[in-house]
Amino acid sequence: MWCHFLILLAVVSTAGTTCHQKREPVGQRGSIFADLTADEMHAVRDFLMSKPQLRLSSTRRETLKKNSIFLMELHVPKKGDALKTLDRGRTKPKREARVVVQFGHQVLPNITEYIVGPLPKPTYYKRKTFKGKSPKFESRPISQMEYRHIISKLQEITKMVYRILVETSGFSFHNCTDRCLTFSDIAPRGLESGERRTWIMLQKFVEGYFIHPIGFELLLNHKSLDPTEWEVEKVWYNDQYFDSVEELVDKYEKGEVTKMRLPDHDDDDLYSTYIPRGERSTWANVQGPKLVQPQGPRYRVEGNFVEYAGWSFTFRVRSSAGLQLFDLRFNGERVAYEISLQEAVAFYSGSTPAAMQTKYIDAGWGMGTEDYELASGIDCPDIATFVDLYHYYDTDGPVRYKNALCIFEMTTGVPLRRHFNSNFKGGYNFYGGLENNVLVIRTTSTVYNYDYIWDFLFYQNGVVEVKVSATGYIHATFFTPEGLSHGARVYSYVLGNLHTHLVNYKVDLDIAGRDNSFETIELKYENFTNPWSPRHSIVQSRLHRTQRTTEREAAFPFGKHLPRYLHFYNPTKKNRWGHHKGYRIQFNSHADTVLPQGWKEEVGITWSRYPLAVTRQKDGEMTSSTIYTQNDPWEPVVSFEDYIRDNENIDKMDLVAWVTVGFLHIPHSEDIPNTSTPGNSVGFFLRPFNFFDEDPSVASRDTVIVRPHKDSFSKVDTDRWTPELAGYCMSSKPFHYNGTYMEV
Repeated sequence: MWCHFLILLAVVSTAGTTCHQKREPVGQRGSIFADLTADEMHAVRDFLMSKPQLRLSSTRRETLKKNSIFLMELHVPKKGDALKTLDRGRTKPKREARVVVQFGHQVLPNITEYIVGPLPKPTYYKRKTFKGKSPKFESRPISQMEYRHIISKLQEITKMVYRILVETSGFSFHNCTDRCLTFSDIAPRGLESGERRTWIMLQKFVEGYFIHPIGFELLLNHKSLDPTEWEVEKVWYNDQYFDSVEELVDKYEKGEVTKMRLPDHDDDDLYSTYIPRGERSTWANVQGPKLVQPQGPRYRVEGNFVEYAGWSFTFRVRSSAGLQLFDLRFNGERVAYEISLQEAVAFYSGSTPAAMQTKYIDAGWGMGTEDYELASGIDCPDIATFVDLYHYYDTDGPVRYKNALCIFEMTTGVPLRRHFNSNFKGGYNFYGGLENNVLVIRTTSTVYNYDYIWDFLFYQNGVVEVKVSATGYIHATFFTPEGLSHGARVYSYVLGNLHTHLVNYKVDLDIAGRDNSFETIELKYENFTNPWSPRHSIVQSRLHRTQRTTEREAAFPFGKHLPRYLHFYNPTKKNRWGHHKGYRIQFNSHADTVLPQGWKEEVGITWSRYPLAVTRQKDGEMTSSTIYTQNDPWEPVVSFEDYIRDNENIDKMDLVAWVTVGFLHIPHSEDIPNTSTPGNSVGFFLRPFNFFDEDPSVASRDTVIVRPHKDSFSKVDTDRWTPELAGYCMSSKPFHYNGTYMEV
């Protein structure tokens, strides 16, 4: 079948294309930031397991009273050491791993982090210190073994309420066959530091079970490392509270409980399924548009190093938080040292206990490890380069996540630049246009019900776009009349709960060097006598610049005015026209705060107070959050507010911008079955602001210029620098998706 083609790219493991171009190897700039290999993970594990003083054992041991490795990932070298290698060719810093160990088999259980090296053959491990408080043992993320014990406890509990569950929903948790219940566990796990009490919500275990609550929730105290000591502290059934399971059963049998029965379940009319339904006029027997690469990819991927249209950068995917880019350069000149995802939160409201308690802080769920296989042709174009990722998280060995990251070039469908120059006589002098092709690096995080699509886009004019798109299932609870103040009814007994998404990024800018300054630019009106007509006045705008010299001056709280131009520049480097070389941050977001400042859980996410805060770069201020914040936001290990509390000078310094974007989501009927991405994408742009002497995309050979022929308007002279027509390079492989992720 003929189809229109778009000149695009891919490399390394390009999915099923039949056209390839051989590339020369590049340097090893990315290797110091490369994620741990499977062999390195094995080496670190074996080294630590060999130390008798640690008394480490398998994560698969049934007991919670054990010492085990929970997380292992690259320990990124200090910036100064990395730059000595990148810029001066010095010896690479020692390659090391960061390892999180849960010590549960001792009188006072604790969490300890170690730095292990040098890799690939470790000989030492040393305790990693925390700048603030050390994490409490109760703040640890939940392990698969703890979940196994929770399920066992729920089997025991639900056996007591078997009749209630079946009469209510037609489903059961205990002794079920095809009509089974599952559960969602809510976080944070308690109301103050040191607790481990979780609200658990039962749902029908069907496709899309997230939006099938049955109106039964319970509060389980599982702080003890002995599951036999776990207790149910509260039960919520059909908008009624009970102090114990026994109380509910007793009152239910006596008729003292307002009972309910959900509509009969129909597997053939499942509102949460992806199976098409309804009428649609689109031809079902015709394929939609596809991206192709007529002459193969125009970018290069060597390990974790990428080059494209003047851009170069390296990437890694941090198990705890996700995608990080390092050493971003345009035409060899560094623009940023690091741009990385730090944290994502979704804070909910509702009338059920589960809803009012839900405040998800996703690094605590191993957000970086939730990057499952991407579907070719859907999640990424068929022509994308797919990359496997390896994570060591709550496991006894590295786990391979196949095709979990993709890189591709695409056309946006909108010109990067164009102009039609009319002669105002029914003709034209010339037409000029440049196709807007961009490089995309993408991964996803499926954190329980929500799917986040993380994108970094690189434009030919020196612009970087950072974007997150939210999709997946809404977090839904059982409908009560009071719930309409906190969301919308999306099914007869289901409430879609309102919530706010916030995402925090770290942007370590190095504009023409490390010593940068920051200013904001606004407009002010000026009123003066018209010089060519003195009896009139002129009112117009003029630039008003404000130099931000301290961290407090460069922290902009939500609710207060955020200047439109946020300009980072090098005060000692100028372009050809005498302007300081700079970049600016431009927002695409409608975020706001999720809690009042200082209110309980808000203390753990103080970065969420600011759409933008600028600090001095410090190796001790690497991240704005940790994996421990979810289960102890009240006394966080990292408090972002501490970064700006000392109010240091930021003029002519190495600067880091902490950027927060997000949106409010009030669920609606169109969120069934799934939330869709249009309108749910937010982010920011890094845009050159006098960094270059002119638009660097003038170097692009994608430009097309059309002029009328000098002798005849019926003929045209066309200038183009890429082939006008090239052979097709379509995928020859059928759609394939596996979706498994296995220990190796």
